Amino acid sequence: MLSAEDNELVCRTGPGTPMGKLMREYWLPALLSSELPEADSTPVRLLLLGERFVAFRDSNGEVGIMAHNCPHRGASLFFGRVEDGGLRCGYHGWKFDRAGTCLDMPNEPAESNFKNKVRARALRVEERGGIIWAYLGDRETPPPMPHFDFFDAPSDEQQVVAYQVECNWLQPVEGDIDTSHFGFLHVGHLDPDAAPEGSFLRHMLEDRAPRYRVIDTPSGTSYGAYRPAGNDSETYWRIAHFLMPFYTMIPVGLLGSARSFVARVPMDDTHTMVFLAHESAKRVNSDLAIDDDSFAGLKTLPNTTDWYGRFKSARNIGNDFDIDRDAQKARTSWSGLQGVPLEDRAMCESMGEIVERPNEHLGSADLMVIRTRRRIMKVVRAHEKDGTVPPGVDDPEAYRQRSGGVVLPNGADWLEGTKEFREGRALPDLDPALSAGV
Repeated sequence: MLSAEDNELVCRTGPGTPMGKLMREYWLPALLSSELPEADSTPVRLLLLGERFVAFRDSNGEVGIMAHNCPHRGASLFFGRVEDGGLRCGYHGWKFDRAGTCLDMPNEPAESNFKNKVRARALRVEERGGIIWAYLGDRETPPPMPHFDFFDAPSDEQQVVAYQVECNWLQPVEGDIDTSHFGFLHVGHLDPDAAPEGSFLRHMLEDRAPRYRVIDTPSGTSYGAYRPAGNDSETYWRIAHFLMPFYTMIPVGLLGSARSFVARVPMDDTHTMVFLAHESAKRVNSDLAIDDDSFAGLKTLPNTTDWYGRFKSARNIGNDFDIDRDAQKARTSWSGLQGVPLEDRAMCESMGEIVERPNEHLGSADLMVIRTRRRIMKVVRAHEKDGTVPPGVDDPEAYRQRSGGVVLPNGADWLEGTKEFREGRALPDLDPALSAGV
């Protein structure tokens, strides 16, 4: 468990907080490219780490993200006009380009040079993999973008889904790195005979209490969860990663087969925007893949212009996520909830907006959660104390990781035995169909 003080340390991400200052060292996924579909399209309200911004796409198709208050009198630039290479405030007509430079002050005398002395706060922006990224930090030259293997997938196979979770960012992150819940929340209604002999799912259903190896990595932490592979000579390993500050790679399919990542980005301390990036061509044979069926339970509502109006789910804590108690009773579903993402989201939100971790009772199944919390706290404290650069900030290649399942001979070194698979340089000599369902 964490003390109340430590819980506050890792959960709070607003301006001036230790965790907030740490996260501002990194590039952050901010919104989907599709939210600004064309040049001079309507501005979008954007919450990032407790700060309010307005995002827009200028006449040249370039994205700008600026503090929503106009530096003149504080009116929101959301009500401004996107026109001729900039965003013009609706109040007095001051116009700014995407870098924050004031282009025009039509209510000032023509001979005035005041516009040269005023800037709007503008974030550095990159667009990659169907996501618009923002840098909120203080470096004059931002660090390099993290280099996920996903970026190297063909553009027509890069698929990104976004949805909002109404709780603190760390709860869904910890859900991602907790592998033992899969055997209950997602497939607890299945008996081993429901899965093919020799499949990953069969191994999981035959032993729902995996053992663990957990390690620190250059960019975060990793785990190898292991259990018998249905015989006396082999072991089934499920390998996944946490990468600073809020990325995870869930163990979908064969180890190394999928180029993907999940980002759990704090909007503020009680709302999280989730970005799931996945190579669509590799999404087969897994109930965790990004497809219409697995995300049917989320059914995000049409976006509104409210600060919390983006990618909200029709199923929420207010309607108990439309839980189907009859399906639970009939044992056709363990949870009674529709789809893996909704099941995970419901559990995270059910904990409360910020879970009271001092009340927890952690066991051996929580080793990865414990290791990751310690890693985060150590990094935050070092950054707060003497400005130590956090892991991964200046090392984009540290994000070239892959996750998934593999079968190894008993006693094999799980790190050395999977290195080329985790780095995406090879695939296990296994039938991909064995990974169906997980």
